[in-house]
Amino acid sequence: MTRRRTAAVPDRAWARNQRAGRRWAIWGALLGTAIGAVAFAPAAWLADNLHRASGERLLLADARGSVWSGNAVAVLQGGPGSRDASALPGRLHWRLSPTWSGLRLTLRQACCLFAPLRIELRPGWSGMTLRVPARPEGIGQWPARWLEGLGTPWNTLQLGGMMQLSSTGFTVQTVQGRTRFDGALDLSLIGASSRLSSIQPLGSYRLSVRSDSAGADSATLGLSTLDGALRLNGSGQWSGARLRFRGEARAAEGQDAGLANLLNIIGRRQGALSVLSIG
Repeated sequence: MTRRRTAAVPDRAWARNQRAGRRWAIWGALLGTAIGAVAFAPAAWLADNLHRASGERLLLADARGSVWSGNAVAVLQGGPGSRDASALPGRLHWRLSPTWSGLRLTLRQACCLFAPLRIELRPGWSGMTLRVPARPEGIGQWPARWLEGLGTPWNTLQLGGMMQLSSTGFTVQTVQGRTRFDGALDLSLIGASSRLSSIQPLGSYRLSVRSDSAGADSATLGLSTLDGALRLNGSGQWSGARLRFRGEARAAEGQDAGLANLLNIIGRRQGALSVLSIG
């Protein structure tokens, strides 16, 4: 009897080791599969997720390559069910590389980016930090007609001109559902025109995004006129998912007749003014 009990102990230990070995083998296989899926994820996976995250407004069409290195055609769309779409010429190329502090996303596009744009991404336990580098001389430029893909009101306005983006450095950080900002971005519309006006061009304008204190919960918006017959100004706040803006548009002296139709469309008329409101 004693010999049987003694023999059973190694048997039970051997069985436990076997079960533990199988568990480690299963976990190893699952981990290897997960790593392989991430390492070789196709570019189409990135395109699908970005499309959903943007409310079906930004599409990377004909995506080729992988999540880590690929290219596609950048298309703006009007959202779910919309038939509006507008594509940029050429292809957008990206490369995602690991760094000591996170990831670096490098973007190249011959039509629109002045030089390769390197965006720093820092994932964290409770959020993500995205950092746009300082490019006061300009990040890139895009045709204003690209906005027509977003549908109303852009397809009605049919804007002409060029949109130019510059920055002295800008950081967006999400922490436990809250969005924080630091830095500045400037989006300028140069030589704007519209089919709704007989005055061509309408003028040039600048939308500024500013956060003067690091870690601020919102960024201030400012719209100003650089030159032109159509005068625009306004201000607002951007706090992550929420955007609030109030502004006004008016005709420069002697330009009322040529801008009347446009002013009726872009805002709510109050005498000579057209009031702009978002949020």
